[in-house]
Amino acid sequence: QVQLVESGGGLVQAGGSLRLSCAVSGDTFSRYALAWFRQAPGNKREFVAAINWNDNNIYYADSVKGRFTISRDSAKNTEYLQMNGLQPEDTAVYYCAAERAPITLGYEQDDYSSWGQGTQVTVSS
Repeated sequence: QVQLVESGGGLVQAGGSLRLSCAVSGDTFSRYALAWFRQAPGNKREFVAAINWNDNNIYYADSVKGRFTISRDSAKNTEYLQMNGLQPEDTAVYYCAAERAPITLGYEQDDYSSWGQGTQVTVSS
């Protein structure tokens, strides 16, 4: 399994932007599908976005489509989540996740076996 370390969270006003990063180490970066999930207080962890390892196919949750962009940089072994137009309902702990060479790109927690520790994103109104 790989090790994942998120960074880039913080406090931002509604309408603002943040970019989250997830540094990946311990195995071949290019062999991993990567994803972002989030969990707000009192809520279940939910899917945000995912990017595949072999065809760069991308999925987004409907709630973030058009506002968030997931990407990966193989030269830096890093996954990103660019978040624009942030709203208070985006407030959550954001987690990056990875799965080695899946047959299909997943959007459920059980589709990913490696997780970061999370980074807090707070959006004020």
